[in-house]
Amino acid sequence: MKILPADIAGVVGIIPTPSTPDADHWSCVNSVDLDETAKMVSRIVDGGVRILMTNGSFGEGATLTAREHADFTDCIVRTLAGRGLLFAGVTTLNTRDTIARARALVELGADGLFLGRPMWMALDHRGIVRYYRDIAEALPGVPIVVYDNEFAFKGKIATETYAALSEIREIVATKHIGGPSMADDLRAVGGRMRVLPIDAHWPAFARRFPEEALACWTGNAADGVEPLVALARAVASRDWDLAERIGARMAWSQAPMFPGGKLENFVDYNIPIAHARLEGSGLVRSGPPRPPYLFAPDDYLDGGRETGRRWASLRDEF
Repeated sequence: MKILPADIAGVVGIIPTPSTPDADHWSCVNSVDLDETAKMVSRIVDGGVRILMTNGSFGEGATLTAREHADFTDCIVRTLAGRGLLFAGVTTLNTRDTIARARALVELGADGLFLGRPMWMALDHRGIVRYYRDIAEALPGVPIVVYDNEFAFKGKIATETYAALSEIREIVATKHIGGPSMADDLRAVGGRMRVLPIDAHWPAFARRFPEEALACWTGNAADGVEPLVALARAVASRDWDLAERIGARMAWSQAPMFPGGKLENFVDYNIPIAHARLEGSGLVRSGPPRPPYLFAPDDYLDGGRETGRRWASLRDEF
């Protein structure tokens, strides 16, 4: 099945990687709790979110072994059983390892790739375009969702770079970090790829671009899909007042996990904060983080738990 930008609609859920109780020790061999993974995926898909992405930052793509990536992906594919789409995270520190991992996960049944850039050094315009062209050349016809995060990848993808990336037919969407350039980036890609805002910002963006902003990304799918499904329905029906009310409630729930109200404070502790958030929301037994990203200040973790509790209240509200 060929996946097109038009197929990326509604909520795209980025999911965590549940861990075993010993996952925080270097001696752990198989750190993925596959039973909990299957329960989590079933709950999300049965609830109405049917496009999933894995193994970005809080999905701990950087701390899983290749075998764990494969086991996790295989579990999700088997659990989905054709009921949804899976874009598997495959980012590594270089192009060749990324291609090898991508081939392995596509062979297991992943529908596409969730793909950031190598993090060791920053890439300029030519480097970014060449990197994505290389992946597309190595895996022709395999759809790609670009992972754009200026903190993780040492720089924001520029608007001119988005224009060039949109000419690569395998690229169907981008997980956008937001900000003032998002509208320019949307215009630059000319409908050739879907630009995904975060859930809380989706209503305002969709109201401005109702024919193009037809999907969002979320990191909260594992915390409960009820508010996300309500948001998707409101956007689809263009009930902008309701959509913006839901988006405001989401922003309220997410605020405590950004220490001092700053995204840059959050990104350095994304993984342990995410585990605390899952603890607070109470649906997924996430287990401990994997080394070396084990620790965060206590007040940061408290903020993550409070975000989880607030999101749990939205499950009832919507």
